[in-house]
Amino acid sequence: MTDFRVDPTPFLDHAGEEPDGPIIPMVVSLTFPGMDRAAHALQDEFTRIAFSAVRAAGGRPRLVDSAAGPEPLGGVAAALDGARGVIMLGGGDVDGACYDRQGPPPENEYGVDRRADEFCIGVIREAVARDLPTLAICRGSQLLNVAFGGTLIPDIAAWETHRGDGDPLFIDEEVVLEPGSRIAAVLGREHVVVRNGHHQAVGEVAPALRATARARDGIVEGTEHREAGWVVGVQWHPEEPQADARDRARIFAALVSRAAG
Repeated sequence: MTDFRVDPTPFLDHAGEEPDGPIIPMVVSLTFPGMDRAAHALQDEFTRIAFSAVRAAGGRPRLVDSAAGPEPLGGVAAALDGARGVIMLGGGDVDGACYDRQGPPPENEYGVDRRADEFCIGVIREAVARDLPTLAICRGSQLLNVAFGGTLIPDIAAWETHRGDGDPLFIDEEVVLEPGSRIAAVLGREHVVVRNGHHQAVGEVAPALRATARARDGIVEGTEHREAGWVVGVQWHPEEPQADARDRARIFAALVSRAAG
């Protein structure tokens, strides 16, 4: 286990929030196996931006650290106590055992934490069972698919359009949104340029979900639940510092608005 861990203190300060805003648990691992200095900096910055975006939309974000002990913050029920919506943030790779991956893990697999995966899958299933508005980002989107029986691509072969070579890691990528999908309605168009930096992706889409966004090479970049009121997964990072600020605001505001309704 790494010595690096994101300091939770800034995320526990609720000053300046809308007093009647909906409570939004923000599920993220503040550490994971192999976290180095660069991964620590990214996890800290992305989490801060996501929290700020939820507060700007009138929500009250509440930290749920999926790496905090054997029962994070008391378990799934405690994590969703008072929740009006849920956001699953990014992080390390998903353990292949969670989706019956065949063959050895990819050489560049990183950050695998089976206990955190199982906790997050439990949160997602319970959130959907309660019909809580749910936004799942990157790793969260992958876990959303796994939670309902889908699979993942462990390592995208033609990775060049989905991530940088490390310097930079995140790049612009064009994504095509499904007409009539929730994410197309949120962003107001069907072609978007997003910030991406992933080597895993949704493989076989879970029966309960439908693909709502694809990259030019066909890789699934977004899903939504077929029956739940508002459950949206996006593979890209709206909370990446160079992501379109207007689209970031639209996506987080859509979740908060749905939670407040």
